[in-house]
Amino acid sequence: MIFFHSWIKMAANKAILNRLEQKGAEADQVIEYLKQQVALLKEKAILQATLREEKKLRVENAKLKKEIEGLKQELIQAEICNGVKQIPIPAGPPVEDNSTSIPSENVIQSVTAPVFPSGTKGGEEENKKDNVEKKGEKKEKKQKQPAVAAPDSKPVDVSALDIRVGCIMNAKKHPDADSLYVEEVDIGENVPRTVVSGLVKHIPLDQIQNRMVILLCNLKPAKMRGVVSQAMLMCASSSEKVEILDPPSGSVPGDRITFEGFPGEPEKELNPKKKMWEQIQPDLLTNDQCIATYKGIPFEVKGKGVCRAQTMSNSGIK
Repeated sequence: MIFFHSWIKMAANKAILNRLEQKGAEADQVIEYLKQQVALLKEKAILQATLREEKKLRVENAKLKKEIEGLKQELIQAEICNGVKQIPIPAGPPVEDNSTSIPSENVIQSVTAPVFPSGTKGGEEENKKDNVEKKGEKKEKKQKQPAVAAPDSKPVDVSALDIRVGCIMNAKKHPDADSLYVEEVDIGENVPRTVVSGLVKHIPLDQIQNRMVILLCNLKPAKMRGVVSQAMLMCASSSEKVEILDPPSGSVPGDRITFEGFPGEPEKELNPKKKMWEQIQPDLLTNDQCIATYKGIPFEVKGKGVCRAQTMSNSGIK
């Protein structure tokens, strides 16, 4: 009886061991499968990273090709401007070569300007010939240039000036110059302009505040004792006296000053190198009725009247 019970117990233990072995084998299979999946995921991640890097390199390569092509064209244009003849290279069958390819512009340059060893007869004669040809081409270009119409052949007149009505909102003495005022002027724009004027010795400060004035608005801004002036206050002027020009009654900031017989839009900004203001200014004068004029034509705000000085007749304007 005891033996029978022992046998049953051993059989049960053996069955348990068999199940454990089976479970262990299954666990080994699962572990192996997971290892394979991890390896596949690693390979997939590496492949995706490689593809991304390849795509990035392709994009960068395309950009570089485009930049190189642009530089080639710039070099060719520069050579043409310098009188170097461009000789196209005949297209031939592709040649395989492990050496670095030579850019086309270098090929053109080698054809048009062959290099000889220094001190050889052939080199000296060829270089002299090239120098003579280049000098001849440059001389021919210089001779042809005057025949081309100048882009700025338009005559300079008062239509180039941007003259507008403005209102001085605030004026004060320049902190670093005893003879200058600094004014904030409304000329019909979103933001007032800063104007520096040398009027301290001629006009009291209280006569400038909240005053309607005439301004030249397209001079190049200039720094005056550390303050940038963005326009010029226009005045009748002589060696003894200065008077600010007054716009006609009813004018508002931004009104344009026009001149009959001189239509057209003003320059965006007067080019100091062309001396446009210097050419026009001598013809700006007040007449015997104190009316501001250009070659006798009044400064006019359409529909509102003409601009004038208070008492100064036959005086210059600046």
